[in-house]
Amino acid sequence: MRAIIKRPWQWVSLSLIITVLILGLQAVKPIQANPPKAIDEIRGVWLTNVSSAVLYSPWGIDRAIAQLSQLDFNTIYPVAWNRGVTFYPSDTAKETIGRKQDLLLNTIRFRQDTLEEIITLGHQQGMRVIPWFEYGFMAPKNSLLAKRHPSWLAQSRDGQALTYHGKYGLDWLNPLHPEVQQLLIDLIVEVVTRYDVDGIQLDDHFSLPVELGYDPFTLWLYQQEHNGEIPPENYQNEAWMRWRANKLTQVVKRIHDRVKEIKPDCIVSLSPNPRAFAYRNYLQDWQTWVEAGLIDELVIQVYRSGMDSFLRDLSDPVIPKLQQKIPVAIGISTGTVRTPIPLNLIEQQVNAVRDRALDGFSFFYWESLWGYIAPESPQVRRRGLQEIIAKTE
Repeated sequence: MRAIIKRPWQWVSLSLIITVLILGLQAVKPIQANPPKAIDEIRGVWLTNVSSAVLYSPWGIDRAIAQLSQLDFNTIYPVAWNRGVTFYPSDTAKETIGRKQDLLLNTIRFRQDTLEEIITLGHQQGMRVIPWFEYGFMAPKNSLLAKRHPSWLAQSRDGQALTYHGKYGLDWLNPLHPEVQQLLIDLIVEVVTRYDVDGIQLDDHFSLPVELGYDPFTLWLYQQEHNGEIPPENYQNEAWMRWRANKLTQVVKRIHDRVKEIKPDCIVSLSPNPRAFAYRNYLQDWQTWVEAGLIDELVIQVYRSGMDSFLRDLSDPVIPKLQQKIPVAIGISTGTVRTPIPLNLIEQQVNAVRDRALDGFSFFYWESLWGYIAPESPQVRRRGLQEIIAKTE
């Protein structure tokens, strides 16, 4: 399961310094237009603002995409939405939330549309660009979104919002609430309509923690469909779990149908936690989503610090069955800026993915690929990544 590393704003300066070092010390070739590359293996990287300053540096995106292209990556998943804000200038966000995009994009970067820049540069390098709605239904409890729409927050049995990630205070929007659904759909439609994207990606937070579902709206909805009965107090009651999971599936269908109506070739990608954990803890029944034809690409987050647990998750018997329907890749953690994953473990995990003839991998995340606080020097790490990616057999 992915551990989302949050940090207070004072960490931005540290990340920015590290990014400057990474981008400034590594020589890159000038970007030039190339035809799109055929995707025989997904080789992706997530670009996020979490513990990373790549999106904020005036030259960061240019250098990052050039470096990734040199290493033969072919897919970028740039953040478009997280922590209750967008990472592109959004009319929908301005109207609903009161803020057009992340504030730091306005105050630090010289260019005003970071997503457009990533798409343009990525396509010039023949790479797919699939914007990532990273935090799904999560939003900081003190965000403008939560303050403006307190009735949108999901609640546990005690009538409280369930705060995640400790002191960073992230609550969960209720994905069963029609206005919450419409916000996410409008944001996704806005990206698909406005930009020349290859797809959009939902992730593990496009879900509902199993403890939640006791807010007034959900209670009313359940009663409407159950002759006035209230949900079980046991949030792990099988029928109660299934009812909420089915409601999430309906939301995914709405998104899929709307995306395909606008752009039939647009990929609907999903990056969930492993199957059993995703359903048991977050009511995310992604096996059903794939089998129903609602997902075009699956990138399962198998973020593990050891090979035994990594291989155990890869052994899910459902994976090869779903692979007959759509490409199935594996998300591999490269660590954080402060705690990078050793290169030899990254190599072992990539090899395991290839040994099982899966459809590729994506690294979480760009900043920790280079690892200035890693067991290897930046030069060794870069050269090692190049060798790992080039080794296709």
